[in-house]
Amino acid sequence: MSRSTLLVLAFTLGACSSAGGKSVFSSGGAAGDAVSAPASGGSSSNSGGQSNGGEGTGGSATSNGGATQAPGGASNGGATTSGSGGTTSTGGASGGAGVAGSSSGGASSTGGANTGGAGGATSGTWWKPAKNTTFYWDLQSTPPDNTRSVGAYDIDGWGNDAQEVSALHMKGIKVVCYMDAGTYEPGRPDSSDFPASLKGNDVQGWPGEVWLDVRPAGPNYAKLQSIMLARFKVCQQKGFDAIEPDNIDSYQNDPGFPTTAADQLAYDEWLATTAHGLGLAILQKNDLDQVRTLEPYFDGVLDEECNQYSECDALAPYPAAGKPAWNAEYTDDGETTSKFCSADASASIVGALFSLALDGSVFQPCPNDLGIIN
Repeated sequence: MSRSTLLVLAFTLGACSSAGGKSVFSSGGAAGDAVSAPASGGSSSNSGGQSNGGEGTGGSATSNGGATQAPGGASNGGATTSGSGGTTSTGGASGGAGVAGSSSGGASSTGGANTGGAGGATSGTWWKPAKNTTFYWDLQSTPPDNTRSVGAYDIDGWGNDAQEVSALHMKGIKVVCYMDAGTYEPGRPDSSDFPASLKGNDVQGWPGEVWLDVRPAGPNYAKLQSIMLARFKVCQQKGFDAIEPDNIDSYQNDPGFPTTAADQLAYDEWLATTAHGLGLAILQKNDLDQVRTLEPYFDGVLDEECNQYSECDALAPYPAAGKPAWNAEYTDDGETTSKFCSADASASIVGALFSLALDGSVFQPCPNDLGIIN
């Protein structure tokens, strides 16, 4: 399904940001035992990406590359040596087991180094959100309104600092870190780290934003992994509990590269296993055509306007697995809670009404999106 971006959203801290599909954030930290990726087969049909409000900018990032490892190899801090399908780190303190390459649609998830983290939380200790976890979403305000009675806040990872995360934790609220994982945005603290060869076509409706080459066999996949690992570490170092990685559906758009569904699947799975290796939960954002294959890797799903675009059924694998399915509907499209809340509740979807700007100006939660449940 195709949906066009109708609004170019507000500027935060002087930089304009955007989302070509749905918006998301990522964070990082240290690695313990990496999660083995199960093999998966089927292919998915293509559909257009969804568009939503952009996120705020600001803050400063610490760029850390982290150790790299080949699929199935052990990850250790220190110097790297060449390996098959990637690089294997040696020396220093030992990390966790390597990530086994997963196959999807006949393609393997290798090709470029699988990047692990170093230090911090270990794998297996990340937050496992409950199916009925309630949420609030604000990507523009830094800080947001901290008075919402929900179990989790999803906020901008660059613009919000550790003090804000700590303040929410003091209220018993978990905090999700929005980071863009599939497109380049100008004006981010690490924008200069992206080589030109990673940048593809423009994201429609978002000036300056372009799609990234997420193909594991692409010439700069290892560089992309190191940038995303550093972003994940920014979130981890600020104390976030989870990551929302935006725009992980380039193959459904026109990225400027011959990206396939299998390429996207491999990258999405790498994002999930990397987040878990850093002790962080991660939400699926976009790529609903491959939701059944991705669900085992992710801790929940965040979708925009599943009622408006008749895709709520696609979220079902998450509640069935005891994981949250969050749905954001927008007033800009004429939605009201009376139109969708009953359907969301019946499908075990936690829904709420927002402004497309995701600036905190509108928050009308469904009855099952109230109270601190996480």
